[in-house]
Amino acid sequence: MRTNIVIDDKLMAAAMKAGGFATKKEAVEEGLRLLARRKAHQDLLALGGKLQWAGDDSVDWRTIPADESIPDAPVAERKVSKAKPRIATHRGDAHKKPRRKAAA
Repeated sequence: MRTNIVIDDKLMAAAMKAGGFATKKEAVEEGLRLLARRKAHQDLLALGGKLQWAGDDSVDWRTIPADESIPDAPVAERKVSKAKPRIATHRGDAHKKPRRKAAA
């Protein structure tokens, strides 16, 4: 979605520095993701004491000793592919090349 907003310059600079972001877009998107995660976390915390556990009470799931490793723990894999170059097509703006900055 394309939108124009006015953002405090000092706040944006502080956010970009804190997160190590190269672009304002990256900083704004990460801030939005953080806000969404925070709300989801608050919703989960609100369920505290309201759920019934019908599982195995012989295992303490709250802590894992620091010296104990879990060798068979599943690891999420992510497929990474090279980005396709953006080219102008008859489909509209979605595949246009980015504009070049005009010479000063």
